Amino acid sequence: MKTLRLALIFLLSLGLVAGQASAEGEGAKGNSYRWIQGGTKVDLGTVATLDLGTPFVFLNGDDTRKLLKDSKDIPSGKEIGSIFPVNEQEQWEVILEYIDTGHIKDEEKKDLDADAILKSYREGTEEQNKQVPDENKLQVTGWDVKPFYDEKTHNLTWSIAAQNAQKEALVNYNVRMLTRTGYISVVLISDPAHRAKDQELLASQIIPKIAAKQGQRYEDFDASKDKVAEYGLSGLILGGAGLAVAKKVGLLAMIALFLKKGWIIIVALLAGVWTWIKSRMGRSRRNDQPAPQETAAKDENASS
Repeated sequence: MKTLRLALIFLLSLGLVAGQASAEGEGAKGNSYRWIQGGTKVDLGTVATLDLGTPFVFLNGDDTRKLLKDSKDIPSGKEIGSIFPVNEQEQWEVILEYIDTGHIKDEEKKDLDADAILKSYREGTEEQNKQVPDENKLQVTGWDVKPFYDEKTHNLTWSIAAQNAQKEALVNYNVRMLTRTGYISVVLISDPAHRAKDQELLASQIIPKIAAKQGQRYEDFDASKDKVAEYGLSGLILGGAGLAVAKKVGLLAMIALFLKKGWIIIVALLAGVWTWIKSRMGRSRRNDQPAPQETAAKDENASS
């Protein structure tokens, strides 16, 4: 399986210069990507900001959706940005979304049942496998990182390991940053061989640099007027992951709901999740795609 992704190829072919790089060309379908180089603070929609480090470049929500469309992906419409490495030896990307679910209570923070959640993922995947060709069947092999919740930051983290019918390992790394009325979805797209290293970079240089704006912090929740989500942390792990990525590939199939140990688990059908991850990691430059033309721009205040 090839490992260079189209988004990374676009980035490298731009030949980034100081400030912001804008590119147009046949491969980009005439769209202009406003790459923001690190060393500045950028807006993540209306809910948060990111202090972008110098080793990274950033696309705002609009340009992230453009890039997804141009690379044959289906945007969810909730993208607030994406982050890529400047170092061409690194092959990862981070997709950021904001989902307004209502305030998610963290009452399960000390009672996350990793075994039950994993069982639900496996059952959902097995059910979905009945509906797909053999070559598209998937198997959840276990936790890459078991779910854990940081009460101080209100961040929920987990990573599921799986393999496809060709026995290729698949993994994604998820962080959900809870806010006043929803959450910021942070999905690291990497590969199993580099996931640990890329995850360490995400945890040390990106996640701590994302800050909810005043009035949007988890602690700003106002019970007298803010809506509350219909599920908690376990539902977020299952429904949040399955639905958010399934929307990208148009696979909003059946979602089965059932009660277990007093709380609702949403059985996420994972075929869309892993198909999307594999496709994102498997792209390389098309032979007929010309390198985009590059121009320099000096808009230091560029934001979403």
